[in-house]
Amino acid sequence: MKGIHSILLACFLASAFACFLASAFDPSPLQDFCVAIDDPNNGVFVNGKFCKDPKLAVAEDFFFSGLNKPGNTSNRVGSNVTTVNVEKIPGLNTLGISLVRIDYAPNGGQNPPHTHPRGTEILVVVQGTLYVGFVTSNPENRLITKILYPGDVFVFPIGLVHFQYNVGNTPAVAFAGLSSQNAGVITIANAVFGSNPPINLDVLTKAFQLDKNLITYLQSVF
Repeated sequence: MKGIHSILLACFLASAFACFLASAFDPSPLQDFCVAIDDPNNGVFVNGKFCKDPKLAVAEDFFFSGLNKPGNTSNRVGSNVTTVNVEKIPGLNTLGISLVRIDYAPNGGQNPPHTHPRGTEILVVVQGTLYVGFVTSNPENRLITKILYPGDVFVFPIGLVHFQYNVGNTPAVAFAGLSSQNAGVITIANAVFGSNPPINLDVLTKAFQLDKNLITYLQSVF
């Protein structure tokens, strides 16, 4: 009998500890950082958005129109991302999901290497042919790629650098869901060579093992 009591007690303690871990786990942030302050009266931002009284919610709070319209791909990278997140649909607040439409110009239009710090992405191609891929984290840095055709689906794990490239001679279109109401995006080249203020030239020269003149040129481009 004593043995049974011990087992039941162990199960209870394990369950209690599991519940403690679940309640103690930090939620994913919805912005790049949130600096702690001692005086709440000086707070200027919250992790998410303030909520409307549910009784005042209307259909428009959960609605967006326009994803049927092609985006303008006449730019340096030949692509356009139409984002539908909590900024466009207020009803997405706290639901942990968002959507994008991506248009790619023919013959090389691309969504250049980037990362989403707060969300995993699942992409489906509806038109054209895309070469897609992501790179695993250090130290392996393994490149995982695939050629996608209409109807194909591919997943980009949260935080990993990934890209899409139109290998066809016609426009391409894809839609993607993200596991955050505001997944964020960091385009690698823009962040490294186009930061404001610029990253110290010596840092980039040594990091990329390139001539200073080339680094200066890249900074001027981005």
